[in-house]
Amino acid sequence: MLKRVQKTKNRRYIQRKKRVRANISGCESRPRVTVFRSNKHFYAQAIDDTKGHTIAYSDGIKLGVKSNKDGAATVAKDLGDKLKAAGVETIVFDRNGYLYHGVVASFAEALRESGIKF
Repeated sequence: MLKRVQKTKNRRYIQRKKRVRANISGCESRPRVTVFRSNKHFYAQAIDDTKGHTIAYSDGIKLGVKSNKDGAATVAKDLGDKLKAAGVETIVFDRNGYLYHGVVASFAEALRESGIKF
């Protein structure tokens, strides 16, 4: 029973991820910021899809924060500073198949507060 439930959850997550990713793409002037969250940690990176390079990234492990709303806000502030240093003002936000609430929404709001537009 539990394996079937987990397979269904994984399948629905992958469907959401593909649906979101099919409509967005980043470039050098407006990179795609994607997030990854696990039960323990939160990560974010800005990607130039035309070249396939990561412009900036922020890691919750190196910052010493957990995967909660406060930790996501800290990661967003760090990533916002790195993006400003790289000369990026606007981005495309990729929620990576996660629903836009809780930790992901907290990250997005903190990124907007740090001066990044999307």
